[in-house]
Amino acid sequence: MASGFFAVLDDIAALMDDVALASKVATKQTAGILGDDLAVNAEKATGFLSSREVPVLWAIMKGSFVNKLIIIPIAFLLQFIFPPAIKFILILGGLYLAYEGVEKIIEYLFHKKEKHAEVIEEVANGETAEADEKTKVKSAITTDFILSLEIVIIALGSVLGKSLPIQIMTVSIVAILATVGVYGIVALIVRMDDAGYKLIEKSKNKGFFNLLGKSLVKALPIIIKALSIIGTIALLLVSGGIFDHNIELVHRFLPHVTEMAKHALYGIVAGLGMFAIISAGKKLYSLVKK
Repeated sequence: MASGFFAVLDDIAALMDDVALASKVATKQTAGILGDDLAVNAEKATGFLSSREVPVLWAIMKGSFVNKLIIIPIAFLLQFIFPPAIKFILILGGLYLAYEGVEKIIEYLFHKKEKHAEVIEEVANGETAEADEKTKVKSAITTDFILSLEIVIIALGSVLGKSLPIQIMTVSIVAILATVGVYGIVALIVRMDDAGYKLIEKSKNKGFFNLLGKSLVKALPIIIKALSIIGTIALLLVSGGIFDHNIELVHRFLPHVTEMAKHALYGIVAGLGMFAIISAGKKLYSLVKK
């Protein structure tokens, strides 16, 4: 009986070793999309009052966990029942990301907002500010759903040759690491200024920590602006990558162009097409409504 118990422990240890190895491979393969995920979500999580940054991040992070709880079982089910459906869903998600990226560029070029409108302010009508915040959180969670889908599919694709328990555990580990890691780093970024002010206060405006604190405070707006740009580029690159990897005709197009340039081009073209379709749809809807 004791030998049977130790045999079970050996089996569990072997399974854990396989899972660890598979998770390492899957994490490497999803590293690129995780970088894009970080840039996109950091950009999405900024633009709030300092007092609302952590609650907003927590709301988005919870939404991200829910997204993955929905995506993982569906991905395994579709992989078993009808594998082509996964590609179709990914392409639809790619179109959404491309639209978001192009919309941001068009908004910046043709509909620049006043500087004070970049942050959701506490106005006399508190319900308006709350509604704006909920809209941004909902948009962030929707974008996270597409990126989470891409992460889960890539992780699953890296372990298709393994047994089902290894597949499930590996994809789950990658999903948890992606969520905690990405939003943990985002939280550190958006709280840089608070850390800087505390260092300045404790150093009494003297010495190294005072200099470090001031550097953190000055660096935050620059980092946020950079992340906004990187996040927009990431949306286009991720969407273009989805089209390139999942549509054979697109994959064969422009064989001599570098991958990044192709992905950017595909993302921009798809985004412009989606923007035109959605804009026309909105105008048609407004005419019908009248």
